[in-house]
Amino acid sequence: MALGPVALFGSGETSKQGRQVHERLLSRFSPPVRIAIIETPAGFQPNAGLVAAKIRDFFLQSLVNLRPEVRFVPARRRDGVYNPDSPIVTEPLLWADYLFAGPGSPTYMVKHLRGTRTLSLLLERWRSGAAVAFASAAAIATGRYTLPVYEIYKAGFDPYWSEGLDLLSELGLCVAVMPHWNNAEGGRELDTSRCFMSVERFRYLRRMLPREAVILGIDEHTACIIEPESHSALVHGAGTITIVAGHREVVVPSGERFPLGWLRDDP
Repeated sequence: MALGPVALFGSGETSKQGRQVHERLLSRFSPPVRIAIIETPAGFQPNAGLVAAKIRDFFLQSLVNLRPEVRFVPARRRDGVYNPDSPIVTEPLLWADYLFAGPGSPTYMVKHLRGTRTLSLLLERWRSGAAVAFASAAAIATGRYTLPVYEIYKAGFDPYWSEGLDLLSELGLCVAVMPHWNNAEGGRELDTSRCFMSVERFRYLRRMLPREAVILGIDEHTACIIEPESHSALVHGAGTITIVAGHREVVVPSGERFPLGWLRDDP
């Protein structure tokens, strides 16, 4: 069976636009749909369980027509009772039609999932046709190159890229995913666009990547829905996506479809 569809959210996974994306991906399954929430990105937070519970409540309340059943994958860290290699922790992955991971820290997610049973089963289910969705931090972690957002924006590290989970290589893609592309939380005094990096720092980050790497920037409240069966992707939501390949930039508006080749340095 072919790879299932994958949604990458710039933000807004629990907004009206987000609900529409989830419905699109889940429409391929018969109700009741089975959803597994992977807790790893926020596993370092004391309220990791609450973060996942809020997402569960959104699914239950917003997708009533699909009669969702939701379970948690509390793969929070490599040591302790929530070990990503534990069969008990990972069991819901074998049961679910739809695998979702969301906010938190991308580098933490990479550190605690790389080489684990959780990651192996996620890939196995995706290859078997399950739909997958990644928002914010989790979206960043899917690329070959991962942006250390907390380290640079909060802790003052010099700009750099770290190794990602490279999940999207399953599609033949060498990408760096940057959600929150048009973020404006800093107002006029602080440029927080380009996933909180600012336009200025982004110039440095862009030059640090190898020639073959493609940057996929996704606006807030916007998703890039990749559909492997049609070798294409659809932009859905309030904004646009920006594909940066070499010296070229292509902006794709909401509602437009584009070939996956554009994410292979061939826009």
